[in-house]
Amino acid sequence: MQGQNLRDFIVDKVDDLKARDVKVLDVSGKSDVADFLVICSGNSKTHVRGIANHVALEAKHGGFPAIGIEGELDSEWVLVDFGDVILHVMQDTTRDFYQLEKLWGH
Repeated sequence: MQGQNLRDFIVDKVDDLKARDVKVLDVSGKSDVADFLVICSGNSKTHVRGIANHVALEAKHGGFPAIGIEGELDSEWVLVDFGDVILHVMQDTTRDFYQLEKLWGH
């Protein structure tokens, strides 16, 4: 799955579990690590973990398994790395603190 298709797939899947404030950042000119960041919020630790796990499972079924998942234990911020696209699922307080949108210039 190419970066843009994967990005759209991930956005669709986070919506399945009612992720809030979904933002897609094109970082292709700013990062060698990924082309897109998908950032969204969950209502609780359980919601954050559920969104991340749902996307990872659906992507695996679609033939594109995640390279890695970080942060599941605390579930304040769960990162799912798909290579060209990195999903960040965060609780509001964590998202407000790190402000990834501002960090990446958006």
